[in-house]
Amino acid sequence: MLSPAPRIPLRCLCRHLLGAQRRPPGSSACSAASSSPRPPGAMARSPGLKPLVAVCQLTSTPDKELNFAACAGLVREAARRGACLIFLPEGFDYIGSSTAETLGLAESLDGDLLGRYAALARECGVWLSLGGFHERGRDWPTTQRIYNCHVLLDPAGCRVAAYRKTHLCDVELEGRVSMKESSFTNPGPEIVPPVSTPAGKLGLAICYDLRFPEISLALRRAGAEILTYPSAFTVTTGSAHWEVLLRARAIESQCYVVAAAQTGKNHKHRTSYGHSLVVDPWGSVVAQCREGPGLCYAEIDLDYLQRVRREIPVHSHRRPDLYGTVAAP
Repeated sequence: MLSPAPRIPLRCLCRHLLGAQRRPPGSSACSAASSSPRPPGAMARSPGLKPLVAVCQLTSTPDKELNFAACAGLVREAARRGACLIFLPEGFDYIGSSTAETLGLAESLDGDLLGRYAALARECGVWLSLGGFHERGRDWPTTQRIYNCHVLLDPAGCRVAAYRKTHLCDVELEGRVSMKESSFTNPGPEIVPPVSTPAGKLGLAICYDLRFPEISLALRRAGAEILTYPSAFTVTTGSAHWEVLLRARAIESQCYVVAAAQTGKNHKHRTSYGHSLVVDPWGSVVAQCREGPGLCYAEIDLDYLQRVRREIPVHSHRRPDLYGTVAAP
């Protein structure tokens, strides 16, 4: 039985725990992929440091302005601490208290809100994973339905990927949870190939996609090194399934798994589970938020990822002759 490889130290619990663990001035974890000058306040790269990612935990409400202010504050703090890739959860833009409100607040990808996030990415010189945007697509006039869209911005504020949630959360737990996302949301048509970032090749998914290992295996086959599941899990399902599913996806794909989450009372009808975390390719939780809004941080060690894959080469041991192959386009 293989013994776990030596691990990097757990550098990154919630923001209120970091204090003395701040990186020294001048020590960034990654270089920006943009040729534009580094913005004021951002840290410079120090040789030998591994890429640092930051995970934002939020309590979004129906108030888009308050939500943006909260997100912008966390992004700026993470950028000051040297993160090159910052993850926001599903519903970072808002969580509506009714279907009518959810549809009424939605915008297009070319709307004002994503323009403000593009400016924020440029200001901070960071990549932004915007984990679940309520998108009015081109078919909005005919369908009156939206997409749950995961948008990836680079440090120049350019949209480099947009993944629309393919698995919609229709769940009925008698007396506990009732959700029917498909009643107002269109399912996405495709898996988006992984995107190269300074932290590694990033595969995009959203929340309920976590329950379907096929998508993680397809992204892994396409070259993913980091899988991300921005989420808004309920307390009932989160307390039962959140961590075990995230660790399972990391172990089976031998990828880092990053999961930014909603936490606390979003409105009078909705409370989210929280517990944002990062799992390494061995299945160990290397960063996690506690209750309430905040940040956690993790270093991405791709040498360690390659060692795990080399020592337990499950990818090459698969038997597509018996059960087929799951592949992204």
